[in-house]
Amino acid sequence: MLPLLSAPDCASEHGTWCQQVYRLTGNEWLAVSADWLVAKPLKIILTLLIAYLIRFLIKKLIDKLTRATGDGKQPALLRPLRNRINGPPSVETIERSRQRAETIGAVLKSITTFLVFGIAVIEILAELGISVGPLIASAGIVGVALGFGAQNLVQDFVSGIFMMVEDQYGVGDVVDLGEAIGVVETVGLRITTLRALDGTVWYVRNGEIMRVGNFSQDHSVAVIDIPLGHSANIEHATRLISQTATEVTSEPPVSEDALEQPNLLGVDNITVQAVYIRLTLKVRPGKQWAVQRTLRGKILAALSDAGFENPLPLLLGSETTQ
Repeated sequence: MLPLLSAPDCASEHGTWCQQVYRLTGNEWLAVSADWLVAKPLKIILTLLIAYLIRFLIKKLIDKLTRATGDGKQPALLRPLRNRINGPPSVETIERSRQRAETIGAVLKSITTFLVFGIAVIEILAELGISVGPLIASAGIVGVALGFGAQNLVQDFVSGIFMMVEDQYGVGDVVDLGEAIGVVETVGLRITTLRALDGTVWYVRNGEIMRVGNFSQDHSVAVIDIPLGHSANIEHATRLISQTATEVTSEPPVSEDALEQPNLLGVDNITVQAVYIRLTLKVRPGKQWAVQRTLRGKILAALSDAGFENPLPLLLGSETTQ
């Protein structure tokens, strides 16, 4: 003969899961275990659903902020940050902004996932009655140990984040990173890829970059040093150099890159080889080398046509005949 089932004490508590389960099943064990079998799983599922929803909404917001607009404007995420791009947008500047925004957005998404699900896990453990204090302390110790073991990797990522936020350089910039000089092809949180003039591809860890020389920010300056012989008429030469530079600057292709009129500084250096006249011209970023080659060739040709001697043969002397 089976013993009669008696109602548990919790069944008399109005509105509890115990009362509801005992009313439906009449089983004392199920009623007493209702909190573990029904309430806690539902709370855990609800916590996970809320966490997924929060992460989904935040990721959608980040995608919206990092999405490039069709009119060439920068993504909304970059507008409050420091920006080195001046002038009208080009294919290079648009690609640079897109990659910068996507990288920063990826970091924000990773941080969002870590924080949201980290809080959700803590809530779930607390719901299960597990003390989270020792776990957090243990996780902190493990994090410190991993940080020491992978400090170079952490340094690379931290440096990459600050480099992105400060916009130190971007895709298409010509930079000097100390050990490598070239055009930036890709920018990542850990590695920056450069292509040198000879075609060599350099992979530079962001944590190892101690200084950055950027030849492509805001504007550049073309510097031309013109050698003259010591016996040359300096006043006549400077007038001819200034006139030639002004004419060349007013015509394509130099006029397309020049931002100001050429500035003739005069005699900049005197050596045993020659007297050097320096000319400078403010140009668009990264165009200084092409402008220098054009101006140097035109000015030297004008000086030669005007009868000025090249100081190099004077230094070497005339060839001896046999």
